[in-house]
Amino acid sequence: MPARVRASATKATTTRTAVASVTTATRSKSTRVTKSEAKVVAKPEAKPVAKPAAKSVAAKPAAKPVAAKPVAAKPVAAKPVAKSAAKPAAKPAAKPAARASAKPSAAQSQTAASKKRKAAEPPSSETESESEKSDRLSKKSKSAAVASKKLKVNDVAATESEPESDSIPRFSQKPKRTEAAPKVSVPIGRKINSAPTQVLDVYVFGEGSAGELGLGSARVDGKKPIDVKRPRLNEKNLSAKSVGVVQIACGGMHAAALTRDNTILTWGVNDNGALGRDTTWDGGLRDVDAGDDSDSDSDDSGINPLESTPTAVSADHFAPGTKFVQVVASDSATFALTEDGRVYGWGTFRSDDGIFGFTDRIQVQPTPILLSGLKNIKALAAGANHVLALDHKGVVLAWGSGQQNQLGRRIIERNKMSSLVPQGVGLPRGKTTKIACGAYHSFALDNDGHVWGWGLNNFGEIWAQDNVGEDNAVILRPVKITTLEDYKIADIDGGVHHSVACSDAGELLTWGRVDGYQVGFEIDALDRNDVVFDERDNPRILVNPVRHNDLPAFASVAAGTDNSFAVSRDGKVYSWGFSANYQTGQGTMDDIHTPTLIDNSAIRDKKIIAAYAGGQFSVLVGAAADGVPKTQTDEAKAPETNGINGH
Repeated sequence: MPARVRASATKATTTRTAVASVTTATRSKSTRVTKSEAKVVAKPEAKPVAKPAAKSVAAKPAAKPVAAKPVAAKPVAAKPVAKSAAKPAAKPAAKPAARASAKPSAAQSQTAASKKRKAAEPPSSETESESEKSDRLSKKSKSAAVASKKLKVNDVAATESEPESDSIPRFSQKPKRTEAAPKVSVPIGRKINSAPTQVLDVYVFGEGSAGELGLGSARVDGKKPIDVKRPRLNEKNLSAKSVGVVQIACGGMHAAALTRDNTILTWGVNDNGALGRDTTWDGGLRDVDAGDDSDSDSDDSGINPLESTPTAVSADHFAPGTKFVQVVASDSATFALTEDGRVYGWGTFRSDDGIFGFTDRIQVQPTPILLSGLKNIKALAAGANHVLALDHKGVVLAWGSGQQNQLGRRIIERNKMSSLVPQGVGLPRGKTTKIACGAYHSFALDNDGHVWGWGLNNFGEIWAQDNVGEDNAVILRPVKITTLEDYKIADIDGGVHHSVACSDAGELLTWGRVDGYQVGFEIDALDRNDVVFDERDNPRILVNPVRHNDLPAFASVAAGTDNSFAVSRDGKVYSWGFSANYQTGQGTMDDIHTPTLIDNSAIRDKKIIAAYAGGQFSVLVGAAADGVPKTQTDEAKAPETNGINGH
């Protein structure tokens, strides 16, 4: 499939090992990458640059991830590519001159019941014989039975839906008209959660060619809404004064926000219903980079404005009186938690075979539905294709794809759809206080200060078990991470193959994969006893959590695919790791080796409250500027959860 490429660089690099098969899905004529998928391809030499190429990212792991192996030179870094139903070609083709105009087809076809005219009854006569009367009544009865049968058949056809295709052309024709969503009739329960109220300034950076940054489709002050190198205030679409965002979540290639007036906004890629609304657009698309080499003065980037502009999810899908307290996002789905502890969701989960399903009965859910079986939930966290929920009794439930054991329970192949039903995780009952997700692994913090982990562990992203680095390096059920026992962990998060945490004393710790500086250490600074090397003596895995020295005290952390953030107690942000799409906010495509202060005019004098990391893009939020009403102090926190989607 054609793909965009960054200019080749002069520096030879070393390739990363692909740990598993890439889960992909077709979207127009350019391809994209989620946080769970491979991130890098080549880019045509339209404008060669003298920067060294960044490293390629690990592909999404299959059920049995590949162990670390010695590898050759790594490819030139490039922009993310979209999911594809078929596996990508070994050598991506050059970027197409333009993107074809297409639109997504409605995956669920509807057959309306046929309208039938009521047959006129033959007039009865007082003089008709008994036999004639009997014959007439018999014919009338049979006619009514046939009509009833046809009506029932048509009713069934109108309610049944076909599975949505994993490879659907988009923008090809006008959408079929659908009925307005019915009002949800669910009684509102007692309040057990409180919504965040601190109004936030929203700063975005990184890849934006699919609308992930929420900057819309047109230039603003001459700046395109893509490839933002450093934090940029999204004043146009997420203004603190007019919109009032109070919480953010970042998925693989989409994002969601909760506002002070109880509205959920979504933007980014909507291939599998992740935005929860119709984004069909007949305006056509063109390559987002075409303007760089053309004489066109157009301010339009060619991005679908209905995806790239933050837009409200219709309240018709929610029960009247519903109030939200948190949103989280996975690669292709979004979830919202209510004040009374219920959960709404939309989109789908994916596996290494493509679309896996949203529930055990629904493959793709394009608009919000209330999820049954989830009550009294206090917090949510989302990985690439799984979700954790923490209830009011400290019980953790998990659902989604369980191919890497990230659900904390064994999934039998013939009964794999059961993984889409929320079920309990085997943790000490009533003790869990916080949950977090990496792409394919999960964490829980308990009230005794212990950290529990389960799921994929082939790069030691959970802890140093004996088979780390091997194909079968997964942890089926929660284990206590004893290597963190010396610290009381306050916040924790996971990327694809690395993890990051901070203690209540503000100490920063990292562990896991090292070949993209995911852990933020120069290898020479590490004890070789803590590092796993491959057959060529190349460092691959930091198996034990290691503390970073000479840094300020940190209050929170966030992990993207192969990059990370730490927010200090005084509101400053440090970043490190893979930066091929500017997702570190440091203004460079080169890897950031160690935690480095993000310092630009947009945030220099601001107090940043939290960082959120998507697949190839990132978001920082700070206390709103002076003059914007506040109803809560700057130290106020959103619900206690975080994950690859953000806090």
